[in-house]
Amino acid sequence: MPKNKSHSGAGKRFRVTGSGKILREKAGKRHNLEKKSSKVTRRMSGTTEVAKADVPRAKKMLGL
Repeated sequence: MPKNKSHSGAGKRFRVTGSGKILREKAGKRHNLEKKSSKVTRRMSGTTEVAKADVPRAKKMLGL
């Protein structure tokens, strides 16, 4: 049985923690930042967990 290739884009977007959770960056902090309030830009910074429904697909793309 051949090995499955991991999705190269998913490898750049997701990170797996030691306990096995999948983390992602929050969306929307790349452009048009002058319009957004500092409260919004602070909320968008950092990482968060991938939604429970999307975890199986993310794991498959990462080859886990």
